[in-house]
Amino acid sequence: MRWFFIVLAILTVTLAAAIGPRGEYFTKPPFELFPDMDRQYKVKYQKPSHFFEDNQGSRKPVAGTIPMGFVKPISKEGGIPSTSLDFSVGDDYFNTGTFVDNFGEGFPNQVKVDEDLLKRGQQRYEINCQVCHGASGNGQGIVHKYWADGAGLPPTANLLTDQVKALPEGQIYWTITHGKGLMGPYNGTINVQDRWAIVAYVRTLQAAGQ
Repeated sequence: MRWFFIVLAILTVTLAAAIGPRGEYFTKPPFELFPDMDRQYKVKYQKPSHFFEDNQGSRKPVAGTIPMGFVKPISKEGGIPSTSLDFSVGDDYFNTGTFVDNFGEGFPNQVKVDEDLLKRGQQRYEINCQVCHGASGNGQGIVHKYWADGAGLPPTANLLTDQVKALPEGQIYWTITHGKGLMGPYNGTINVQDRWAIVAYVRTLQAAGQ
């Protein structure tokens, strides 16, 4: 029994010495029993690496690959004959929804508002927006059932109100791009053309809700 307490005391002191100083200031890096991936073995950009024959850590793209955002592939998915897969790479109205410091009204010249665009907008809306804003845009999506009433969080925006109807198209596009309140930005998951398609479909919901 005596040896048990001696071993226990040694382990306790060792453990306290290992984790006790964490958070204190040292002139030298402290011993880390659990580094928690604070320092990782990786090649940083613009750094040399002797792993490669040319001693360069930065590698050229694989032959035949196309960086996302630098070209405009054509896709017929969702009925649109030509869909840009760019994710806001310009500073014009089509990419930003603004003219300098003002939100623009109407749709940019690159967007043709027709039946195909509305079908695409409906599809993208149902995937990305309906869960919060509801199928009709009244803010009564499935999320509302679980958080708005009992969690004390602000309700999801009702897209059918006169206030939202009065917003210019550019501002609705800008909100989809950058988010607002508890709504996060979608500029990394919804491409530019599809954001405008959602704007067009929102206008259709607003017209149907009058």
